[in-house]
Amino acid sequence: MLRGLLAALWALLLLLPAAQARTVMPPPLIIASGAEQPIVLQSLQVSGEISGGMAQTTVQMVFFNPNRRLLEGQLQFPLLDGQQIVGFSLDIEGRQRPAVPVEKAKGRQIFEAIERRRVDPGLLEATQGNNFKLRIYPIPANGTRTVEIKYVEPLARQGKNWQYRLPLAYGDRMRDFDLTLSVHGAMAAPQASGSLGAIGLVRTGEQYQMHVNKSGFAASGMLNLLIPAGEKPQTYAQLRDDGTWFVTEIPVPETRMARSLPKVIGLLWDSSGSGAARDHDAEFAVLDRYFKAAGNAEVRLTRLRDRQEPEQSFHVASGNWSALRQALQNTSYDGASALGEWKQEADVGEYLLVSDGLSNYGNAAFPKLAAGQRLYALNSALAADASLLSAWAENTGGRLIQVSAQTIAAATQALLSESTHVETLTAAGASDLQIESHDAKNGILRIAGRLRNPEAQLTLVMRQNGRLATITVPVSATAPAHPLAAYLWAGYRLHELEANRDLHRAEIRRIGQQFGLATAETSLIVLERLDDYVRYDVAPPEEYQIAFKQLKALRESDVRQARDKHLETVIEQFQRKAAWWDKDFPKGAAPPSKPPVQDEARYEGRPHINAAASVMQAPSAPAPAISARQNFEAGSNYSAKSKVDSDTASAAPEIRMALKKWSATASYIDRLKSATAETVYAIYLDEKPGYANSSAFLLDAADILLEKGQRDLALRVLSNLAEMDLENRAVLRILGYRLLQAGAPELAIPVFEKVRRLAEEEPQSFRDLGLAYAANKQYQQAVDQLYEVVLRPWDARFPEIETIVLAELNAIVATSGVPLDTSRIDPRLLKNMPLDLRVIMTWDADNADMDLWVTDPNGEKCYYGHALTYQGGRLSRDFTQGYGPEEFSLRKAKPGKYKIEANYYGNRQQVIAGATTLQVKLTTGFSSSRQKEQMVTLRLKDRQETVFVGEFEVAP
Repeated sequence: MLRGLLAALWALLLLLPAAQARTVMPPPLIIASGAEQPIVLQSLQVSGEISGGMAQTTVQMVFFNPNRRLLEGQLQFPLLDGQQIVGFSLDIEGRQRPAVPVEKAKGRQIFEAIERRRVDPGLLEATQGNNFKLRIYPIPANGTRTVEIKYVEPLARQGKNWQYRLPLAYGDRMRDFDLTLSVHGAMAAPQASGSLGAIGLVRTGEQYQMHVNKSGFAASGMLNLLIPAGEKPQTYAQLRDDGTWFVTEIPVPETRMARSLPKVIGLLWDSSGSGAARDHDAEFAVLDRYFKAAGNAEVRLTRLRDRQEPEQSFHVASGNWSALRQALQNTSYDGASALGEWKQEADVGEYLLVSDGLSNYGNAAFPKLAAGQRLYALNSALAADASLLSAWAENTGGRLIQVSAQTIAAATQALLSESTHVETLTAAGASDLQIESHDAKNGILRIAGRLRNPEAQLTLVMRQNGRLATITVPVSATAPAHPLAAYLWAGYRLHELEANRDLHRAEIRRIGQQFGLATAETSLIVLERLDDYVRYDVAPPEEYQIAFKQLKALRESDVRQARDKHLETVIEQFQRKAAWWDKDFPKGAAPPSKPPVQDEARYEGRPHINAAASVMQAPSAPAPAISARQNFEAGSNYSAKSKVDSDTASAAPEIRMALKKWSATASYIDRLKSATAETVYAIYLDEKPGYANSSAFLLDAADILLEKGQRDLALRVLSNLAEMDLENRAVLRILGYRLLQAGAPELAIPVFEKVRRLAEEEPQSFRDLGLAYAANKQYQQAVDQLYEVVLRPWDARFPEIETIVLAELNAIVATSGVPLDTSRIDPRLLKNMPLDLRVIMTWDADNADMDLWVTDPNGEKCYYGHALTYQGGRLSRDFTQGYGPEEFSLRKAKPGKYKIEANYYGNRQQVIAGATTLQVKLTTGFSSSRQKEQMVTLRLKDRQETVFVGEFEVAP
């Protein structure tokens, strides 16, 4: 287990000011397979550079893997609002190689592709808000890896001092510990305190320095540094290739004035699953003082989960809000977070949004408030999207209030009063102005921008104590140099874009690439080989640029030729499938000595399968009938066209389908099944805390709720998957599939849209979204998405997925019953091929190999090693590295029973995943007016495990 790595980075990156410090558990870590012993933090080197109210901290960690196999290290961690990672490096060939920015989806694609080749990559990406994921591969067996992370932050004020805090709670005793801090331009000697004991700073020229070196040191506690601050505006400048950037710190009087509160208050209470992690006692303490100040008011409570719940109205009389408080204390936190799913009301004076800001469900935009309506956001969670909350609030003239047990008084004051507020900001000689906050934070305003002239002037109109005042501040290119000025500007600009991030994705991406930042649209990546930078068109670090350009020129012509050839290859594959469809196959008994047709894409290293192994006894009894919750009758939405059935209608066989009902064996199952429809959800809530981060528990509970007719609650339970692991496309795919199975394609579409953004390098992302559109009767969008799978070249681990998707695309065109625009589709690919039987299997695990087996009435098994049966059953190419789909097709079915099985052949994953979730869809009358579908979800955990899925029975 990578507990050492987790403890170190958690301590490093969770920089909690005293006002926010409280006991928390670290986030869950994906454990590496085969790690019998924990990774050891062998040495730690920390250096900090502090100038004025800004700090840059660099932490270098050496990790030792005492296990006998190499591992991938992967963990998630949060930063606080205002902190920004500006550098990441990984040791390659004995040197620290700096990361470079890359588009987010592309970065993940590159990391996983290179990891499959067992080559060194490192990836740092933002997940949601100020939450990050670090992935390192490999940490060698009995070897070390060195990771270096650099982050910047504006410092908080404590009285007349800047405050710099450095966590030291790294846990285990390490071999080497080294700490160096340098403070530039301090007005007087800084004062250090904390777990390192009394350590003074020594003045050297214009700076103060601290140096600590220890061996066999078990770091703990916190280092606290108070640095005397000036009382006059201070500007710092940074010269870069893209101009001269500046940041100006303006001290302002800490004056506050009580504000009048409205008589109608909208309370937006985030009741999603992640809301359980908030500090509700602290929130109630702040609200208690707020309602006492309000006196008499109407409060309209809206709970925000996966969907908006009916509004409740409460009356506060003389500050007494006990009924409302009791209702909030009784909240059951469950479901995903759709924070835009509520309606603004004109007569509400102001809104209070109590949330962590992790909006992860649906696609509703945050409602726009009317002029004069303010939104105040309260956040007490450590893992939060503070930038989004702050942007939403500040756009209305409100603000984000950070709440904790230690800051109740300060949070209440911030909520009930107004501080110095910047009404307008202009400049002469400067542009691209960005302000950290229009409200002074602890007596400081920070403004960043770009100089157009050597000398410039800022003009601020500020409201203080209800009066307007104007101040001017000179800005000069000769101000003291500071390497963080441009980074702070970038951070402030990104913060402003957060309020409407979907509208500004391109600008967010440009800023991330320009300044080398991990953002919602960019990640930081380290590659080992120059050829990989060229292969994936990623600009390498500066020292490799010349060689990169030379090698890139040689490869560009090869890439163009491959793209030109792709469509022709797809057409050839499609024509081969059409030739199979046009052929009449015999329906008698198969010759007993007929050898299997070996799959040309057979998994390398698999044992040879002989002819005898491909013939099985047909099942003697039908499988249990499918339950109502497993029905997914998407096909019934399609109306027929006469041309669709011209070849098959006259001879259409009568076919019965039966799927094996999935039966879980967990201890909670009997309790949920024996509950009544009225009590089953309460029992689910009672069991839920014991199954944190268990997708199996959520899937099982949702199934049982569906069986008992509690569809809305079942959909809520399913939505929890969106909160389990931020931006985990495997989990999100499961959620989307189950929403389709539950007959809720309108909810599945935004889930699959997010998956597509996360994984544009995987054709399944487009296929899944296209099929969700089709299920929602958005047929043109479906065809357009599916054709993207056909047009784009894909990695070789997705062999001939285009022909599978073309079958689905042509089926939609033929059966939608509405005219569709197919002008962009090559006419050689427009051929509908109806089938008597079709089976599709997909799964959620990357680098995993699942096999679809179909045994026909002859006892002949169609599988990867025998892809074409005597009677014409055809299996698509074998997917050995993840996701599928694998497709069984049979145009004309011989009477009898067809058994469907799924086999877990193996995996190449570097991290432990839980049970692999499979979706198997059985279709009769595919692409015709007779089309009927059933879908079942299964879970396989052990290699070589085989499960019976279900069967078709074709009447004579």
